[in-house]
Amino acid sequence: MSIRFGIIGFGFMGHEHLSMLQEFDGIDVVAICDNAPGLLDDVPDGIKKYVDANDLVKDPDVDVVLIVANNNQHLKLVKAAAEAKKDIICEKPLALSAADLEEMEKVVKENGVKFTVHQQRRFDPDFRTIKQVFDGGSLGDIYTVQTKLYGFNGNMHDWHVYPEQGGGMLYDWGVHLIDQMLWMIPGKIKSVFADVRNVINENVDDYFKIIMRFESGITAEVELGTYFLKDPNAENKWFERHWFMGGNKGTAYVDGFDPIGKKCTTSQLLTNVGGQRTMTAAGPTRSFGPPPEGRIVVEPIEAAKTNHRMYFENYVKAYRGEEEFLVQIPQVKRVLAVMDAARESARTMKSVDFE
Repeated sequence: MSIRFGIIGFGFMGHEHLSMLQEFDGIDVVAICDNAPGLLDDVPDGIKKYVDANDLVKDPDVDVVLIVANNNQHLKLVKAAAEAKKDIICEKPLALSAADLEEMEKVVKENGVKFTVHQQRRFDPDFRTIKQVFDGGSLGDIYTVQTKLYGFNGNMHDWHVYPEQGGGMLYDWGVHLIDQMLWMIPGKIKSVFADVRNVINENVDDYFKIIMRFESGITAEVELGTYFLKDPNAENKWFERHWFMGGNKGTAYVDGFDPIGKKCTTSQLLTNVGGQRTMTAAGPTRSFGPPPEGRIVVEPIEAAKTNHRMYFENYVKAYRGEEEFLVQIPQVKRVLAVMDAARESARTMKSVDFE
């Protein structure tokens, strides 16, 4: 029997969800709601149209409510859907505060409904490619993981420019980048240090750098900027999307959303340096001179064959009890806590103790 979806919010992402869900065996979209009636003009025939979310959540034909509304509406819509005994998928960021998330958890538990978050970027090929390297252990003991996303346009669109609606890049992309990092690196985070800025946007953040120090000794760095300019004719993908990982047996990088990655190891690792100075053609060092031929071994990394459709493949199986939901609410709560710590660190210009 198909799972019957109702979508609340039919802007860009609402349309994206409809396009994807229409391809699924086992899912039927039966209702769509938006409080701007003009956005409903292209709803396909056979799908009910609502302008009031309360009417959609009360529709007996809807099993799952997919919330794709502005961030500041998530709390009231989660509560309305839960109280109507509907299972829920909510777009990220799930909540704008820890208090909001606690209220959501309470009403979901009271009504016994299924509840998860659309963190589909756990299936990004670039992320899964670098995660394969991390999980494989070929770089030895990892000490640094860096993820960077740069854009040039600077400006955000629609309601994302309004702080009261949950705008800004930390809520828009930071939630994904932090989630990827925390899902990959196990263990507790000891501290968070961050710089969060409004570079060219007056009211919402458009740049952040977050440094997380893990109990394991790994330092994770997440950086995003919407106003970094580059040569438009440059061919490398580093500027588009960049991962870097360093361990005591090698390093790796993955560039681009359609990723190209390589792993670098050495044929001879100098583990002990004597007290006597060694003079080379590059000066008295071996660290920064050009390597001898054949010293660095470079291997391509096979790109992961993942895509965002896999999020809903997991959802259908988990809904039927065949596996666990990929995105668990405690994981979402931890990401929100890191974001709160990042804002506090940026405000005080001090590191924040964590966990």
